[in-house]
Amino acid sequence: MSRQESGTPFSDRRYWLEQMIAISQPVLTALAERRLKESMPVEFAAVSGETEKERAAAAAELQADRAKYTHLEALGRLLSGMAPWLENRTLHGDEEEIRCRFAGLAREAIDAGTDPDSPDYMNFSDGFQPIVDAAFLALAILRAPVELGEKLEQRVKKNVIAALKQTRTRKPVFSNWLLFAATTEAALLKLGEGDWDPMRIDYALKQHEQWYLGDGAYGDGPEFHWDYYNSFVIQPMLVDVLAAAGDQYGEWDAMQASITGRARRYAEVLERLIGTDGTYPPIGRSLAYRFGAFQSLAQSALLDDLPKSVSPAQVRCALTAAIRRTMEIPGNFTPEGWLTIGFCGHQRDIGERYISTGSLYLCAAVFLPLGLASEHPFWSGADEAWTSKKAWAGQEFGIDTALK
Repeated sequence: MSRQESGTPFSDRRYWLEQMIAISQPVLTALAERRLKESMPVEFAAVSGETEKERAAAAAELQADRAKYTHLEALGRLLSGMAPWLENRTLHGDEEEIRCRFAGLAREAIDAGTDPDSPDYMNFSDGFQPIVDAAFLALAILRAPVELGEKLEQRVKKNVIAALKQTRTRKPVFSNWLLFAATTEAALLKLGEGDWDPMRIDYALKQHEQWYLGDGAYGDGPEFHWDYYNSFVIQPMLVDVLAAAGDQYGEWDAMQASITGRARRYAEVLERLIGTDGTYPPIGRSLAYRFGAFQSLAQSALLDDLPKSVSPAQVRCALTAAIRRTMEIPGNFTPEGWLTIGFCGHQRDIGERYISTGSLYLCAAVFLPLGLASEHPFWSGADEAWTSKKAWAGQEFGIDTALK
């Protein structure tokens, strides 16, 4: 599992695996034991008020609101990032033993969250937020169709399908949320459900085509936002929905080349945002998702569809630097191992009102390349400087060119 030539105590891959396990173990273990609601804290954004009484009342109201959603957030977001590794059929030795154990925990977690008789049964029907996080659970199924789909007991699969369908009773927001509905329907198709709704997929695909702004970037709805939502949601879900359902209609299939080309260009931009020391710009909403901001770059690496300007090993080194730069700062976890609100450490003030403990597990999206074999050039290639590191060391590096 290690790259002996790295000269470090642990290979990059082992380091990534250790971080993913540290992040995931409290959630999956608690769910497998059906005690997530009992044990997971519900940290929420800082509140304001003129008096202590007003602040206390606002805090109680916000905590009660986020407690309705936070558990499904943790499950769906975490598994969407872990799924390619859970599905990886190339592993052996210690890592394969770990993968098998966590795949079993993941299926038990899904059972606990979708079984109406479970104390950890999750909210798929009350409020709008479950539209989002049912979709991340659906994304996990798309990314691990065997481990998180075919291997589910029929009882559990039936419960999953029923849970996903509960989100159909409300409409998504006119924004990146359209892709949540599309992703859920794509997972229903993948699970063999006959009444999946092609209209929800068609609407999301065609509306995002209208929202494409050029040079690999989409608007989040009718307007452009300076944030990482092209990576948190838009590019990855467009790519994975089309991979799952693109063959159902010729016009969907015809969109794949342009959509994957845009994702490739956006990955190129993301790689250039990683600084020489692994830092990256704290721009826009949802910074508490931490290095989940690089989901689209990680996905392009996983799919072997990186731009020609960057090598797989270069991306590995850049992402490793970003993960290390974040995780080496104290405060990312509670003493019990749960993630805290923050961009780098514990920074509660950067959490928006929709952020709570469960939301934070979208950071797991950076781990998608663990779905690649350890022999793949992403993992086996010699360490290589990434674009910013080359540029600021006076080395040759490629000119950046817009997608036209």
